[in-house]
Amino acid sequence: MRKSTIILLIVSILTACSDKTEQKTKDPIRVDTEIAMVGANGKGMSYVGVVEESEATAVSFTSMGVIKRMLVKEGQMVSRGQLLAEIDASTSVNSVEIAKASVNQSKDMVKQAEDAYAQAKDAYDRMKILHDNGSLPEIKWVEVETRIKQAETALSTARTGVASAQATEKIAHKGVADTRLIAPVSGVVGKRQLDVGETALPSQAVVSILNINTVKVKVSIPETELKNIGANTPSVVVVEAINKSFNGGHIEKGIQADITTHTYDIRINVANPSHLLLPGMVASVMFPSIQSGMNAHVFAPVNAVQKQPDGSNFVWTVDEQNKAHRRVVTIGHTAGNRIAILDGISPGERIITDGHQKLSEGSKVVY
Repeated sequence: MRKSTIILLIVSILTACSDKTEQKTKDPIRVDTEIAMVGANGKGMSYVGVVEESEATAVSFTSMGVIKRMLVKEGQMVSRGQLLAEIDASTSVNSVEIAKASVNQSKDMVKQAEDAYAQAKDAYDRMKILHDNGSLPEIKWVEVETRIKQAETALSTARTGVASAQATEKIAHKGVADTRLIAPVSGVVGKRQLDVGETALPSQAVVSILNINTVKVKVSIPETELKNIGANTPSVVVVEAINKSFNGGHIEKGIQADITTHTYDIRINVANPSHLLLPGMVASVMFPSIQSGMNAHVFAPVNAVQKQPDGSNFVWTVDEQNKAHRRVVTIGHTAGNRIAILDGISPGERIITDGHQKLSEGSKVVY
């Protein structure tokens, strides 16, 4: 009995130790990393840029009023047609009620004018027979003609009054609608200029809506280097704030230089479907294709390159799920403490520079 108890105790201890060991292996391994760059000594043709929205729409009320409700926050995604804010609508609602009453009154006047015209027309038809037969004095016939013309004028005026009252009611309804601020486009709320209790003036921006499905990275390029960059020059954009790199797209080149720095602004379009890139983020921009010759390679720290038993070289890379993967590479010349990677790594990929001693394929890492 005692022997079996001891055996069970040993098994329990071993199982617990095994569970702890397994748990430890599941914990992310801390490593140091850097983004693979292109160029001489690994520095390459690199610039600092700032992320901008592709479009900004300032949204404002068309009438003046005190903001009663603000329904969106900065950074919130909104859809076209969504209600953003409201101003006090009491005055506009009163105007609608007054306009409705005016329409009803005008319709009553039309009904009265129609009745008066019908009576005048009946009298005219009867008196015309007598007039045509010579049985009605001329002065009486003049009175009949005058009466029906007056009835026609009164009816026309009454109908015009209804149309005018209805137009006024339509304007009043628009006034109520204008107390609601509706998003004209989809995007993310950039900045709230006004808040509840403040008075909004016509055409005064209340919020701005930014389109960040595609962003632009603004970079200042020295005038002596601008000739190397064209509309379709490949670029790699690295944003350390989110530990991501992106392939740049079409480039828009400015034509007016900064008087002081003699630089020109370019804007690189970058697809941003996940909205990870936000306006104001700082980015590093590299142009791999501008350089030529032996220096136009990815460079990495020498200690990032490891050797396999078969003699081939490899480095550890990090994917978007923060998992480590072994990547076979072809190495070239060294420059100081850095070495050229001729093949196997693309610009913008994240490589592990330290902490790879405990790694295995697929290890979860933090950096």
